[in-house]
Amino acid sequence: MSNETDKPRESVSGNPLADGQDELIQQAHRKAQHFIDHETQFHLGVLPTEQSNPKTAGLAETAQRDLEAAIGLLQSVDADVPPKARAVFAGTEFQRLVQALRRALEGQGRICFSGCGATGRLSILLEVAWRQFWQGLQVRHPDLAARLPALEHRVVSIMTGGDYALIRSVENFEDYQVFGRRQVQEAELGKGDVLVAISEGGETSSVIGTIWQALDNGAEVFFAFNNPAALLAKHIERSRQVIEDARVTVLDLSSGPMGVAGSTRMQATTSELLVAGAALEIALSEVLRNRLDAVDLTRLAVADAGPADYSRWFGELLQELSRPEAVAALAAMVRYEEQVYRSHGLVTYMADRCLLDIFTDTTERSPTFMLPKFRRCDDPVSPPPWAFVKNPQLPTPQAWRAVLHRDPRCLSWNADTYRELDAPAAIQANPPQLAREDMFQFLIGNEDDPSRYGVPASAAIGVVLGDEVPRLAQSDDPFRAAFEACARPFAQRAILAVGPAGPPAGAAPVSWHVGVQTGASPLRLREHLAIKLVLNNVSTASMACLGRLISNWMAHVEPTNKKLIDRGTRLVVEIAGVDYATACYALHETIEELAQTYKPNQEKPSPVALTIARLRERRASAALER
Repeated sequence: MSNETDKPRESVSGNPLADGQDELIQQAHRKAQHFIDHETQFHLGVLPTEQSNPKTAGLAETAQRDLEAAIGLLQSVDADVPPKARAVFAGTEFQRLVQALRRALEGQGRICFSGCGATGRLSILLEVAWRQFWQGLQVRHPDLAARLPALEHRVVSIMTGGDYALIRSVENFEDYQVFGRRQVQEAELGKGDVLVAISEGGETSSVIGTIWQALDNGAEVFFAFNNPAALLAKHIERSRQVIEDARVTVLDLSSGPMGVAGSTRMQATTSELLVAGAALEIALSEVLRNRLDAVDLTRLAVADAGPADYSRWFGELLQELSRPEAVAALAAMVRYEEQVYRSHGLVTYMADRCLLDIFTDTTERSPTFMLPKFRRCDDPVSPPPWAFVKNPQLPTPQAWRAVLHRDPRCLSWNADTYRELDAPAAIQANPPQLAREDMFQFLIGNEDDPSRYGVPASAAIGVVLGDEVPRLAQSDDPFRAAFEACARPFAQRAILAVGPAGPPAGAAPVSWHVGVQTGASPLRLREHLAIKLVLNNVSTASMACLGRLISNWMAHVEPTNKKLIDRGTRLVVEIAGVDYATACYALHETIEELAQTYKPNQEKPSPVALTIARLRERRASAALER
């Protein structure tokens, strides 16, 4: 099949060619052959995070038959995290990480978390949790804040593509180390600083770029990922170079395949949040214990917790979420959202403290399930996203600052920058708009937005966590008043409460309570993990019910980078029963065809799902002919 030069009479997938389509198919074949021959370092099927988990086989079909059982399948994979976390917490590498973070905090250094996609949002979340603590300290305990060093700005984050990528993925950026290098240069990391680079697969090029530049600048570097280090070093050259570099401390968090094949937004980022968050919180607690007495530490909810305590209470959290009443609440929310989407309605989540946590889940639904991306307010053409987020108390510019607890940190790179970086020609010719003013075009504040409620059956869902829940019973609670005002135009209103207490009667016509102990700790780590697990299960199960999965595979995915091209090809192989080359050719044909026929005001079909359907149809036709 390689190096075809004659014009094909039909496509590999069996789709009849219209007049003038021969060149389009030939172009698709050239791209496919190039990927097969020259992008072997992005053929990642050997990695556990890219494989199908036998625990969740038949997930989609189970969800459509027995939703509670499907949620149980997803939770069974979450249960794979604690054993690995215990081993990591007991290792010398974790102790070295805590010591490095403490040294930076006690000296003049900074701590930087870097990631891409889900791990980029995780990196921002860790920085925000840190800033929330120090800003809250100034409000609640100004006497203690005056006695402590100014540490608020000592933890930062780098997300591939800048903060803009928090709300909308920046296509192709993860494929290039030079972009990560440039962001480290702009962050001015150097001697005395610590970089904690996080990559679910352990092979993300842009994240690896941050490692090399940080090392060049003299920073101390840690690398956390979720595949076996030896396997990565054997098969992925860019990963091997980092893993075998003596200057890099490796944290191998591998615990097996994800609940949905390749969906590392699930168990991979859960374990990364647990381990990296625990290290940061332990380092903070050690610094505070060196400076404050027992009475002050009690006021700040600083317990004398060690690594083993984190794995223990994470296991307790998983047990709470698996209780029948918690599963019933999750299932009820899934059915509610499923019905909204089946009625062609939209969901708008409204929150205060956990808005960033919700961002992380909703933004990642677009590439995972190929849903419409978040839409700018000056874009009346693109289809609206199925789910969106809003702060009902603040206008958009202030809402962005409230989400990040700082001003947005965006990229203002132009064509000259990309030429200097030797970026792909397409990016040089059409630089992506990633600046702060572009970020502000996404109306996450309390502005009236008829695009969210103008569709019948649309729903506003308020999300409250921990000690936010009982405050809803107060008539003067600012969030409740703002939520009721913002949600008034919506056809439906609901409240999700995650924490020990359930929402008060009358807070909304529909409510769900997921009863867990959110616990008190400086960075509210247990709270962040609780809402992450809840939203991961709800969004995944609802998409399974809607047919956006095949078994436990992401059938609806758009191959926007090299990793996703490989993942889509392997899914075609698995479901359509063809070899890798045939699948790759057929997928590229579909990609080229949709690029010609897709209109911006339409929801684009998944190239992967469409390719599978065509190959299955061709196989069925061939069987009938025989």
